[in-house]
Amino acid sequence: LDSLFDMVVAGGPMMIPIGLCSVVALAYAVERSMRLTPQRLGTKSFGQSVVEVFQKEGADRAIQVCDEKPSPMANILREGLKRVTESTADREKAVEDAGAREVKRLSANLRPLVVVGMISPLLGLLGTVWGMIDAFKNVALNEGLGKPELLAAGISQALVTTAAGLAIAIPTQAAYFYFRSKIEKFTRRTEDYYVQISNALLARTGS
Repeated sequence: LDSLFDMVVAGGPMMIPIGLCSVVALAYAVERSMRLTPQRLGTKSFGQSVVEVFQKEGADRAIQVCDEKPSPMANILREGLKRVTESTADREKAVEDAGAREVKRLSANLRPLVVVGMISPLLGLLGTVWGMIDAFKNVALNEGLGKPELLAAGISQALVTTAAGLAIAIPTQAAYFYFRSKIEKFTRRTEDYYVQISNALLARTGS
């Protein structure tokens, strides 16, 4: 196996679905990396500006700020600002529901990464088993008993698919957990801004 191309060819037909898995994982990783940016989710400066506008100019003006710069953070904070006259329980319930909807939407395109991370090692293992069966068959048909080099060559090629599957699964799993951490960080940040709004409302009205 003198080159990467030789290694791919040696892996046999199972390298095709493994290669497709790599394409899917790369596509969704790029899409999520472009979508899960602070500019798209809601920046710190935006959240702080909403809090400051609410403290100085009231809920209606803060809602306008959210409408001017739509984002998941704006959608969540807007639900709380629209219910400043309602009870704390109703307001928090609306914010929790809005947060759950946004997190579900942001997490939707992470599922393909989970699937690829799970099935690519299994495809690699299947390719290895298939290759080993073929290697033992060739040794038997070519009267290769007593010639371990024939069996070793076949097994080394069969293990290519396992290596390929793991090479795809490991970065795919890492990408999944990285994007999950970004979503969780966004959730905590948005919650902090809502708490600031809630505290300002409590200090102003006592309700």
